[in-house]
Amino acid sequence: MSIRQWLVFFHDLLWVPLAAGLAWWTRFNLEAISTAFVHGLVRFVGVALVAQAVSNAFFGLYRGVWRFASLPDLVRVLKAVGVGAAGSFILGFLLFRLEGVPRSALLLYPVFLALGLAGPRILYRWMKDRHFDVSTTERRVLIIGAGEAAAALLREMRNTRRYFPLGLLDDDKNKHGREVQGVRVLGAVAALPEWIRRLTPDLVLIAAPSLPPAKRREVVEACARAGIPCRILPPFEAIAEGRVELAAVREVSIQDLLGRPEVKLDEAPVRALLEDAVVLITGAGGSIGSELARQIARFAPARLVLVDHGEYALFRMEREMEARLARERFVCVLADVRDSQRMRMILEEHRPQILFHAAAYKHVPIVERNPVEGVEVNAVAAWRLMELAEEMGVARFVQISTDKAVNPTNVMGAAKRAAEIAAQGMAQQGARTRFITTRFGNVLGSAGSVVPLFEEQIRKGGPVTVTHPEITRYFMTIPEAVRLILQAAARGEGG
Repeated sequence: MSIRQWLVFFHDLLWVPLAAGLAWWTRFNLEAISTAFVHGLVRFVGVALVAQAVSNAFFGLYRGVWRFASLPDLVRVLKAVGVGAAGSFILGFLLFRLEGVPRSALLLYPVFLALGLAGPRILYRWMKDRHFDVSTTERRVLIIGAGEAAAALLREMRNTRRYFPLGLLDDDKNKHGREVQGVRVLGAVAALPEWIRRLTPDLVLIAAPSLPPAKRREVVEACARAGIPCRILPPFEAIAEGRVELAAVREVSIQDLLGRPEVKLDEAPVRALLEDAVVLITGAGGSIGSELARQIARFAPARLVLVDHGEYALFRMEREMEARLARERFVCVLADVRDSQRMRMILEEHRPQILFHAAAYKHVPIVERNPVEGVEVNAVAAWRLMELAEEMGVARFVQISTDKAVNPTNVMGAAKRAAEIAAQGMAQQGARTRFITTRFGNVLGSAGSVVPLFEEQIRKGGPVTVTHPEITRYFMTIPEAVRLILQAAARGEGG
């Protein structure tokens, strides 16, 4: 044991004679103890030291850290005292029939011992945690939320001493005016602007995983108007696993403000489609292609063929897939979809039953300036790949398109629309392959999405440019987009 553990060991044993002496003294109304009972006290302490030392070690009283003493530590103390006291009385009865041991000591001794062992631990924790010292902290923080996540965050703040919590805001009226970890719940979240004016915090932290997106937007907007940074705690899963740390606090992302629950996947038809199937993904290193690979891996395909022309993107996906699938169940292939001969070789070798075509040029301005390449990749290469899929007996071909293919006004959209027409045409000609097309609007975080442009414009202080003042944009997350692709692949009849 370490020096500290030895100190705890001797501290706990010291309380055995002290607790016994207090029990005997209390029995005699705090007056002198008669000689016969003094002999009984000495003999009892002798056996109690042995019994209690064994019990304390068995229940792990020397493993706990006093700085973080908590309810589980108190429970361990009570168990150790109960078992140790019972053992002491049994040994005393067997060795000297408990002569000189007052019957009242059977109740008083374990009570005094429990107080002696638990009291210093709780007192030490209280002395360490009794207050935040603003002089040793760097930032004054206002916290949104007064639940388990906020309590965990406050404990972490006490340990790091880098933040000073000014107060908590929570919509639960029952908590208003009360305290969490010694920090007062000031009022409702809607009162945030008022409390920002009154307290002038350096930072606002959202520590409420269940806070609705609309409320999150209110918080973010209030902080933006006041010019105060706003950060958010990780999702509930991280809190439940005990991974709440100040280092995990991050900036509020657009995903946090989605404004609706994420769409969930009806897994039964998707599992029936993908399980034990050979699946090929083009553009597998991109944002949509890589998420397709992640989600498809969950359904145990016979083989997952990842095709991309970017070496680093493919290397990154190979490393990631090694943690998700057995090595023989996936293969990464470096290839350009414009190379029809190379794509023919890949399809002949792997014979995929399902092909997801995610490879494309997506950035409208770049494709506008390079129309030949845009048409070659987004339209011609897609059409040739469809013909190859039909020739090689691919059961389902999923063409991933865009809403810009609707009445297209730019080269990227027109090329994508041409690929859609090719898929429809193949289906109408009675092809064996089912050609299925999916269109997306704005996918948060995907390559080519408008969101990164907005974020960059905001970082630079604006302006945020939109196509038209009355335009309405609809957003989905990358996982949602891929779930919808898989749903379409499972349900689509082609055409």
